[in-house]
Amino acid sequence: MRVPFGWLQEFINPGISVEKTAHLLTMSGLEVEALETDGEDVVLVINVTPNRADCLSILGIARELSVLTGAPLKLPAPPAGEAGPAGITVEIRNTELCRRYAGRVIRNARTGPGPEWMAKRLEACGLRPINNIVDVTNYVLLELGHPLHAFDLNTLKGGRIVVDTADKVYRKIKTLDGVERKLPAGALVIADAEGPVALAGIMGGASTEVEESTRDIFLEAAWFEPRNIRKTARALGLSTESSYRFERGADIGIIPLALERASLLIEDLAGGPGTVIRDGGVDVYPVKYAPPTIEVRTSRVNRILGAEIEEDEMLRILSRLGFAVNSSDGLIRTSPPSFRLDVEGEADVIEEVARIYGYDRIPAALPSSTLSADGAGSREDFIRLVGGAIRKSGYSEAVNYSFMNPRALENLSLSPNDLRRNAVVLLNPLKTEESLLRTTIVPSLIENLKHNRERGLKNIRLAETARVFIREREGELPREPLKLAGIAVQQKTHSFWRDAAEDFYLAKGAVEALLDELRIKDRHFTPSGEPFLHPGKSADLVAGGRKCGYVGVLSPAAAEKFEIREKEEITVFELDLDVLFDLLPPPTVYRPVPKFPYIERDIAIVVADGIKADDVIRYIKNYPSEFIEEAAVFDLYKGEKVPAGKKSMAFNIRYRAGDRTLTEDEIEVIHSGLVKDLLVHTGGSLRA
Repeated sequence: MRVPFGWLQEFINPGISVEKTAHLLTMSGLEVEALETDGEDVVLVINVTPNRADCLSILGIARELSVLTGAPLKLPAPPAGEAGPAGITVEIRNTELCRRYAGRVIRNARTGPGPEWMAKRLEACGLRPINNIVDVTNYVLLELGHPLHAFDLNTLKGGRIVVDTADKVYRKIKTLDGVERKLPAGALVIADAEGPVALAGIMGGASTEVEESTRDIFLEAAWFEPRNIRKTARALGLSTESSYRFERGADIGIIPLALERASLLIEDLAGGPGTVIRDGGVDVYPVKYAPPTIEVRTSRVNRILGAEIEEDEMLRILSRLGFAVNSSDGLIRTSPPSFRLDVEGEADVIEEVARIYGYDRIPAALPSSTLSADGAGSREDFIRLVGGAIRKSGYSEAVNYSFMNPRALENLSLSPNDLRRNAVVLLNPLKTEESLLRTTIVPSLIENLKHNRERGLKNIRLAETARVFIREREGELPREPLKLAGIAVQQKTHSFWRDAAEDFYLAKGAVEALLDELRIKDRHFTPSGEPFLHPGKSADLVAGGRKCGYVGVLSPAAAEKFEIREKEEITVFELDLDVLFDLLPPPTVYRPVPKFPYIERDIAIVVADGIKADDVIRYIKNYPSEFIEEAAVFDLYKGEKVPAGKKSMAFNIRYRAGDRTLTEDEIEVIHSGLVKDLLVHTGGSLRA
C-alpha cells in the first residue's frame, strides 16, 4: 500500500514528522518498508498483512494514526440523506454472496480527462489515470478503501440490475480488458435484463464501459463474499485493485459514504453543481451486519502478554479502535466495527490491545521450562531421540511432501486388502503424479535415492520421520500414524582385510541400535512377508507382541518397477513410531558399574531349520538363574556335517554375580543345566 503523506494529512494531523509516523505504524504492526520522495510529497510504502483489509486505504491508515497519537480524525462529509428513486431496480438472487448492493444515478456528466492533482495522487499510488469518472472511482477506492464501479447508464438494458451466480443464467462476458471470458461455475455476476455486465467485485464488462460519449452514469457500491471473489479471480487468473480488497473483506458499513463521496467528486469534476444532476439512489440491504460479541478475560490478557495492563486502559484502547465495549467483574464484552472482519475471537482482541499498548512497553522475560531426566518423556522428546539415534547410524534427514504417485502402490505389489491401499485422493493435486496422500514413506525415499544417484552420489543413507494417512471409513478423517523410514545403498569396494557386512545386517543393525537407544527390550524379528522385499533378506520387527515395522533388501522386481538400475542392494525399513512410543519403558534407574568380572561360555547346537535364533536367545535369558547377564548368536551354519533340514547355531552366554566373582564350579553347574534344558526345549543336539 502506497500512502502519500500529504493525502494522509487531509484526514489527520498527527503533529509528528513522516519519519516518526513511519516508526509508529511499524511498531503497531503495519511495517513501513520505505519512504519515497514524490515531488514535494513523501510516499509511505506500507506492507499491509492479509488480515488487515481495513488498512488498504488512506482512511484506514489515518484511523490507525488517530488511535496511536490521539489526534482527531477528519472524515469526509457524511451522506446527505436518503436519495430519491433511482429509476433502476436491483434484485439480489444470492444474498449469501452479496449482502448489500447500492447505487446512485448521475446525469449530464461530461466525461473527459481528470484533474492533474487527482492524476498525480493516483500515479503516486500506482494507478493509471483514465478519465474523470473512472478516476473518481479509483480515487475513492484508495481514499476510503471500498471499490466502486461506474456503468454507462444508457447501456443497461431494462432498467434493472440482477446479482446472480454464473452457473444459473450467465456463462460468458467480455470484460473491460477486451477478453471474452467463460465464467466458472459459482462466479458471481452483475447482469441487466439481457445479460452479464460485470464480474462482481473483479472487473466491469466492455458493453457498459464509461466512454467519452457517456453522459449518464450508474455508480455501484456493494459487498461481496470474500471467498467467492477469491475463487473466481484465481480461476480466471484475473486480479484487480477491487478483487484485492473484496478478497480480504470490504467494509459493508461504509457503502453510503463511499457513494456520496464519489457522487460529490463527479459533480465537481464532470460539469459542476447545477449541470450534473444526482438523480436518485437505491440501497438493497437484505443481510444486515451483525457484529460478534467477544468475551475477553482481563486476567488472560495479562497472562498471555506478560504485562500488567489495567482494565480501564484495555477499554480505552478498544474504544479508540472503534469497538463497542462494556465490562463487569474482569470480563470485557466487545464487538468489532464493520471494517474489522479479521477480529473473530479473544486472541484477536488480545493482539489489538498488545499492539496499541505498545510491544516495547511489555517487559522482556526469559521463558521457563521444566527439565526432566527422562530422555523420552514426551512425544517431542521421543521424536528428537529417534532422530538422534538414526543419525548415529549414518542416516541423513530427508524431508518430502506428503504426496504419492498412485503408481507407487502398484510398484510395491501390495495386496488389494492391504491398508496402505486406502489412500486419500486429493481434489486439486499439484500434479497428477502426486494425487494421493502417502500411506507409506518408502516411495518418497526411493525417489530421493534415484535423484542423488543420478548426480553421482554412490553411498546414500536417508531417513525421514513423518505422518502417513490411512483412510479407514468414507466421510471420516484419515488415521495419521507417525512413521520412521530409511533407505540405504553403498558402493561395493574390494577389501584386503575381510569381507564387509551384508547390507541387510547393516540396516537391521541401525534399527536395533535405535531400539537400544529407546531401551525397548521386548522385541524380536521374524521373516517378513512384505511383497516388495527380498524373501531371504528381510524381517518384520515385533515389539510388545505387535508388528511395528520391517527391514529388508528391496526385491529385484520392485527395483525394476521403480526404474532403479543399480547393481548394489538397496535396503529399506519403516517403523511405526506410535507403537514404539507406547512401548517406552519407565524412566531409567541407574546402577553401579559391576565390580566383579563376567565369565563367558559358548555353545553350538544343531536344530531344525525352522527354529529362530531369537526364540533360543529368549529361552536362555528366561532360564531361572540370576547370573545369566547376556546372550547373543554369533554363528549360523548349514552344509557339510549338518543333516539336511537342520542348521547349526552358536551362542555366546555371559555370566556374572553382583556380589562376588563366580567360580568355575558354580558356572559349570549353571551352564550344564542350561544346556540340558535347551536341548530338550529345542529338540536339538550339541554340534560335534
